[in-house]
Amino acid sequence: MVATPEKLDHKHEHLSSQERVAVLLMGYGEVESYEDFANYNEQALNLLTAKFAPVPTWIYPPLARLLALFDRHEWGHTHHDFISPHNAIFEKQRAGIEKNLQEKWGDRVQVFKAFNFCAPFLPHQVLTEIKNQGFDKLLIYPLLVVDSIFTSGIAIEQVNNALSQVADGEEHWVKAQRYIPSFYNEPAYIDLMAHLVEEKINADLANAYLPSQIGIVLMNHGCPHKAKGFTSGITESQILYDLVRDKLINRYPLISVGWLNHDTPLIEWTQPNAEQAAKNLIQLGAKAIVFMPIGFATENHETLLDVHHIIHALEKKHSDVGYVQMACVNDDPKFLAVAAEWANSHIAELLSEEATAVNPQLAGHHHHHH
Repeated sequence: MVATPEKLDHKHEHLSSQERVAVLLMGYGEVESYEDFANYNEQALNLLTAKFAPVPTWIYPPLARLLALFDRHEWGHTHHDFISPHNAIFEKQRAGIEKNLQEKWGDRVQVFKAFNFCAPFLPHQVLTEIKNQGFDKLLIYPLLVVDSIFTSGIAIEQVNNALSQVADGEEHWVKAQRYIPSFYNEPAYIDLMAHLVEEKINADLANAYLPSQIGIVLMNHGCPHKAKGFTSGITESQILYDLVRDKLINRYPLISVGWLNHDTPLIEWTQPNAEQAAKNLIQLGAKAIVFMPIGFATENHETLLDVHHIIHALEKKHSDVGYVQMACVNDDPKFLAVAAEWANSHIAELLSEEATAVNPQLAGHHHHHH
C-alpha cells in the first residue's frame, strides 16, 4: 500500500491557528419572510441610499415601511408568495467553493458566508463565529462581479464595523488579511458568460432564427451616475459588457447592454435600461431577445422578477418576438471551480505570511509634527 499524501501529512492534524485561513464569502442576502421586509429595507436604505441620495436619516424608517408594503404586494400578490432563491443558491456557491479549495488546501481553509442584510449571517455574527473557531487569518471575498460602493463597499464597511468591536487594550484577533474586490475582467468569467449565451441560443433559438435576428441584452447592475465621489460600478460594468460583447459580436450582431436600474426619483441612472435595450434591438430587426444577467453571479429578485416584468411589458407591445430569460451563473460547477481558483494565490500568501499583531490602542497617534 502506497502512503497517500494525507497519510504522510500528520503535521496538519493539530493545526495551530497560524496555519489556517477563514474565507469570508459575502453576498447581499434576501429576506425570505415577509415580516422582515421593513427591517431589511431600512438597513438597505441606511447602507445604500445614503451613499448617493440627499435623504435625511429620519425618513428611513417610514420609507422602509412604505417600501415593505410595495414589496409585500409585489412578491405576495403579483407573484404568488415569491420567495427569493438567492440565499439557497449562495449556500450552494459557498459549499462548492469550499469543496474546491479543500481539495487543494485540506482543512486549513474553511469558507464562511455573510449576508449584508440577513441575520443570522450578518458580518458581525459570522466574524464572531470565525474568531471563536480560532482563525486569525482572513480572506474577505465578496462574490460580486463588480466592485462598487453598493457591493463590496458595503461589505467592507460592515466588516470594519464588526472588526472594530474589540475590547480596549487587547491586540486584534485578526493577524493577516487579504481581499478580492471583483471579477468583472477575469477571462474565465468572460468566456463562461459568452459560452452560456451561445449554448442557450443553440439549444432554443438557432433552428428558428438567423443569427442577425437574435438580439442579446447583457444585463448589468444599474448604477447611479453620482455617488458622492464613491466608485459606483459604472466603469467596471461597462468593461465587463464590452468584453463579453467582443466574444459574441461576430456571430450575433445585435447586442446591447441593459441596466437593471431601481426606479428611484431624482436619481440619474445608467442607460439604456433593460427594457429600452430590448426595444432598440427589436427596432433593428431582432425577432428573438435573450436576456442574460452578466453583472450578477447569484439569482435575486432583480434578475427574476424585474426581468419577468420587462418581458411581460414587451410581450404586450411586441407579441411576435420570442423572449428567453437566462439564469445567472449561480452554482455552475465551472464557475465555482474558477471562483475557488481566484482565491488560491491569496490563501497561499496568507498561509506563508508572518502574523502581525495589531493593537487598536495605538491608532490615532500618528500625527507627527516636526
